[in-house]
Amino acid sequence: MALVIAVSPSAVWAQHGKGELSAANSGEPLTLQDVLRSSARSAPDIIAALARNRQAEARALSAQGAFDAVFAVEARSRLAGYYDGTEFAGKAEQPLMDNGGYVYGQYRASRGDFPVYEDKGYTNRLGELKVGALYSLLRDRLIDARRSEFRLAANDIDIARFEAKAAGIGVQMRAADAYQKWVAAGLKLKAYQALMVLAQNRSAGIERQVKLGAKPAIILTENEANLVKRQAFVAEARQDLRAAAVKLSLYYRDADGLPIIVDETRLPRDLTALNGIRIDPGFNLEGRPDFAIILEEIDKAAVKMALARNDMRPRLDLSGELAKDFGPEGLGGSSRTPLEMIVGVTFKIPLQNRKAKGKLAEAQAKIDELTVKQQFLAEKIRAEVASIGIEVETAGQLVDISEKERALAQTLADAERRRFELGSSDFFLVNQREESATNAQVKLIEAHARIAAARAELAAATADEDALGLTFNPASK
Repeated sequence: MALVIAVSPSAVWAQHGKGELSAANSGEPLTLQDVLRSSARSAPDIIAALARNRQAEARALSAQGAFDAVFAVEARSRLAGYYDGTEFAGKAEQPLMDNGGYVYGQYRASRGDFPVYEDKGYTNRLGELKVGALYSLLRDRLIDARRSEFRLAANDIDIARFEAKAAGIGVQMRAADAYQKWVAAGLKLKAYQALMVLAQNRSAGIERQVKLGAKPAIILTENEANLVKRQAFVAEARQDLRAAAVKLSLYYRDADGLPIIVDETRLPRDLTALNGIRIDPGFNLEGRPDFAIILEEIDKAAVKMALARNDMRPRLDLSGELAKDFGPEGLGGSSRTPLEMIVGVTFKIPLQNRKAKGKLAEAQAKIDELTVKQQFLAEKIRAEVASIGIEVETAGQLVDISEKERALAQTLADAERRRFELGSSDFFLVNQREESATNAQVKLIEAHARIAAARAELAAATADEDALGLTFNPASK
């Protein structure tokens, strides 16, 4: 891709299609915060993670539907035969959120005659009102299949949220890395351009001295060869910059979410642009999304274990019902008129229940597995953070050393250039000093880029959302 860009930048535009990549020619230098803000708002990976979060919320809503009130109507009529009874009933039932039971209300009315084995079908002329409830005392009292499904769906929402956070952290770290490489490539280009300008400025002076006979003609040829070499450095550096700009466009996007190829005019002016990430020294292990996901998985296994234990308990349900007929007496007689109150108890005990035992053993084994993974992940995260901290410290030391090396190399280059202008130095030595100074400048840029990359990696390892520009909600932008 870098080679194609170096040969023909227009090929990139043709490859991406109409309007998919737009050049940003604003004169303001592009900052890391600009890139992180754009990436958090428009990066496809983050948008996809937020969509998965909405899917989990939708599944939780579906699980909550198990507690929806249900209204049912039933009617039947004998169209032929000795009996002509007609019965109509409407019933509303509401499951309990904190118990496996339910409450209900019913209205029923009937006309005509029913056989003795359907004697309960009779009502008074204005019908019968009935309210009742069933309450679980042992099995399904604390948890049942409906409530466990809802709790698992709530865990899935948290997991989706942590996965979205992990995706956002990964995207922002890559966005910071792409920006830092773009800045480093731009600063290297400027360094090589400055080196090339030195050779260009020297050409006129050497040419004048050759014409005056003060220097041999071969010096002019040597300077031209040196200028061509430095032009090659500039061409390679520009190629690297263009390739870095294309990679940066994956994260820096416009208001419509389309990638932007940033123009060279928006390059920062100095190395301070690589110091955009400030690390929070505090680190909370549970703030890491992968660690939090394991905790949620453990909680899900605990819910399944509680459900298996619930299924091993005997069922003891208490039910109660109040019924009252209204209006004139029907064909069923006066026995329908008084208020009825009915209380019932249901007891049921499993004798083997191997299914529940198997699920209980499976859930316990899952918890054991996840506990071991949690402990190892905690150790791995601590070691990772410590290792990156060492990298940041080492990179900082290299920056100090590179800065001293650059200053010394620049001093030697300036001094050698003055000696050459006074005729006290040769052409080979002044070129060597200048290129050494430029190489030292490039090493300093790379050292700053290294510490910037280490800081971005540390921010990701510690889940520092402030440093990575994730403190606002991307979905609201």
